[in-house]
Formats: sequence, structure tokens, C-alpha cells
Amino acid sequence: MILVTGATGRVGGQVVRQLAGVDGVRALVRDPGRADLPVEAVRGDLSDPASLDAALDGVDKVFLVWPTLKADHAMAETVKRFAGRHVVYFSAATAGADDPINASHGEMERLLRESGADWTFLRITGLAANDLKWADSVRNEGVVREPFAGWARSHVHEADLAAAAVRTLTEDGHAGKTYLLTGPQALTPPERVAVIADVLGRAVRFEESSPEEVRRQYEAIFGPELAAALVGKGMDGTREPVTSTIEQLTGHPARNYREWVAEHWR
Repeated sequence: MILVTGATGRVGGQVVRQLAGVDGVRALVRDPGRADLPVEAVRGDLSDPASLDAALDGVDKVFLVWPTLKADHAMAETVKRFAGRHVVYFSAATAGADDPINASHGEMERLLRESGADWTFLRITGLAANDLKWADSVRNEGVVREPFAGWARSHVHEADLAAAAVRTLTEDGHAGKTYLLTGPQALTPPERVAVIADVLGRAVRFEESSPEEVRRQYEAIFGPELAAALVGKGMDGTREPVTSTIEQLTGHPARNYREWVAEHWR
């Protein structure tokens, strides 16, 4: 039996859909009555460890999308419940770094290693879907404002990440492995904006913002600690790695950024 957490989100939702034809799949949701999913929906909340006991009954594999920072107070107690199971954890390429988000990922990885569970870590550089935060300004102003114009990111299509997760959940030989999953190219913000403009067939310009400007905008939404982590520091000129791990795991090349834009921006 496989339990998929984050089942109504971008990544967990893709995992659920790709597992829809597999016997013995459950989706963990807060309100099963409101979940329209192609597999059994069961009640549970990762921030409330006791609520997981019924959902985990008979489960031997878990796809774990952790609600980073929001549920970190319950992390240790939740991980205890995974002992004896195989947990495929959706993590970050920079897990363990000193900002709050990556520190959380690093702590989860540490706890899983020490829990008595089998584990597989799927580390990503970033999700292409994060660029949907630009949608309103593209639609209303034809502009994208972003800091670090020279930061080339190898964003992953969420369907590719899910396909890799499905392989590690349904095949043997992945326990104790850490995989770095990336898209097939590293693109700077201006390069990604140019792709969006070309796919949409309209003018979209890029304007570089200062990190301070963006941090102030994020603070109003996320608070100061998370805003600082989201903006980062010193990223200009960084070029994220590109790996072939998705193709090695799934048998098909990772989808490129243009393919992702064509699916999500029309």
C-alpha cells in the first residue's frame, strides 16, 4: 500500500494521477469529502501526527511532501510513524543550507535516516511551476520583475518529478539513494521570460529588481523569515547543475522549459 501526501498539490497531485492505475494507493487529505481524486482519499494532517495512524495502517511506502516550516513542530513525532516503511521524500538540492527552508529539508533528511525507515531523497533545484508567480504581472503589465538576472536555474517539470517518484515507489533498488533531479537546461530569468513571450506570442519584458524590493513584497505575504529565505542571497551569476537523472529513472528525457510553458501559460 502506498500513501501519497500533498495529494492535492502540484507534485503530490501528479503522483496520485500517475499512480491511478496501480492497486493499493491512498491519498492523504484533510477533508476526504472535498477531494476529487482518482484513488482512495483518507483523512490526516502531517502537522498532527496522531491523525496519521489510521491512514498509515497497512502502508509500506510513503511519498512525502512536507509542509515546510508550517508543520516543522511536528516533524520528529511524524517521522517516528514511518519506521519500517519506505519513504520517498521530496527534498531540495541545497538541503541542509542555513536558510530556514533548506535547514528544514536537511532536518527531515536527518530524521528519516535515523528513523528506522528506508528512505529515498528526491532533491530538486526548483519547480518550473514557481514561475507562475509571474502570471499576474505578465497578464496585466507585460512585465516580469525579479532579482538576480544572472541566476540560471534548471527548473523541473512537476510531471517529471512525479514520474521519478512513481518509479522509486513501485520498483526495488531505490532505498538509501539520493537523486538530484533537474530540467534539461539552466535558464536565467530573462531567458525564461523570453520563452514565455514567444509561447504567448506577445511582448513581455524583464526588469531586474533589487533583492531588497522583492524581500519587502514577500514580507507582506510570508513574513520576514520566510521572505529572506525565498529571496536568497548572492545568487547572481550562479548556474545550477543539469543532470540526466530523470531520464535514467523514467526512461524519457526531462521536459524542457518551453514544454512546461506551453502547457501552463495558454
